[in-house]
Amino acid sequence: MKEIKIGIVGVGRGMSFATIANYVGMKLVAICDTREEKLKEIGKRLNVSTYTDYDKFLEHDMEAVILANYFHQHAPFAIKALKAGKHVMSETSCNSTIAEGVELCRTVEKTGLIYMLAENYPFTVFSMEMRRLYKKGEIGEVTYAEGEYNHPMDPESRCSIAPGLNHWRNWMPPTYYCTHALAPLVYITERMPVKVNALSIARPSINSHTAGRSDPGFVILCRMDNGSVFRLFGLILPGHSNWYRIHGEKGAMEITRGPGYFGPGQIRIWHEEWTKKKGQLLEKIYLPEWPKRSKLASKTGHGGGDFWVCWYFAQAIRTKKQPFFDVYKGVALSSVGILAWKSALEDGKPYEVPDFTKEIERKKYEKDDASPFPDANTSYKLPPSILGFVEVNPKDITFARKIWKKIGYKGDDL
Repeated sequence: MKEIKIGIVGVGRGMSFATIANYVGMKLVAICDTREEKLKEIGKRLNVSTYTDYDKFLEHDMEAVILANYFHQHAPFAIKALKAGKHVMSETSCNSTIAEGVELCRTVEKTGLIYMLAENYPFTVFSMEMRRLYKKGEIGEVTYAEGEYNHPMDPESRCSIAPGLNHWRNWMPPTYYCTHALAPLVYITERMPVKVNALSIARPSINSHTAGRSDPGFVILCRMDNGSVFRLFGLILPGHSNWYRIHGEKGAMEITRGPGYFGPGQIRIWHEEWTKKKGQLLEKIYLPEWPKRSKLASKTGHGGGDFWVCWYFAQAIRTKKQPFFDVYKGVALSSVGILAWKSALEDGKPYEVPDFTKEIERKKYEKDDASPFPDANTSYKLPPSILGFVEVNPKDITFARKIWKKIGYKGDDL
């Protein structure tokens, strides 16, 4: 395989991709971050070029860029990279506003380059096995599904990953981080959302000893393009949960519940007596296996998902074919979180999800720049909580500042 020269933005989360690059025939040649001390240390260790200026970074001789920078900054960085002739893989969320999503779709179309959402939860062994079962017709057409990504953390850990009063994590509405719950269900069933309703769970006590202003929980209902309903749940409420269930016309399947990311690691399939096919069991519980490349996948984070997103990104570049999570799916899934938040602010009002493959639908949203993030250049500021613009308790700020000092944070928003 011809090596693909890549650059990575973000020397925190991005280093997971740096270690995987060689596994999939990619060669890391440059990294970019604003944290100069850490940047130089990692650059020396990996023997790659380092940049604090993103525009200069894009001038480096490379074919692709992996974005592992801040959640709400992905679209502007991706658009610049595409215009500079680089293929792009973007972490977590494609866009923080609907208008950004529209511009991103247009830019991918104009440049003809590869774009991929690096959503890793669809590529665990469990999700991949359920996709295999679904595609062979094990449970029939999906009627209802549930996806949960609920990841509580202790106050010190929350402060450590969100240093500064204006850090995006302290302002992000919970629905915005919905792709870990939704994307596996979309990958398994290949169904897309067309309408969303959402409710937010406001519990200020859960933000104690942090600088968090946003609500800790959400429930989203998605009407899908075949009429089915998907329920999504998250985000940091006590009671860790990563779980997926799918009901079809001829049965159901789920990941068995348990502690940790994916419980005891089993798949459960069950049927009714009158729906099961000849040779099918009424119920089966088993430990799935990787379909291929298990040794490589098992070495990487997020249940092997970090390996597979890099693998499929490299394959897309080589074949010049857009990946499953292309710009249209990525922007749609990211926009579900934004539209769901608008719904939650109106106590569950339904919002339609545009078809981002169609310019006639995109055009309606090209000026929708509503955003909750403090550094956003927006015409309309969204509150981070259904309670409004919540003020942080001074005692909580004092606690958070102690943690920020401990980790060496020296930002101007202390």
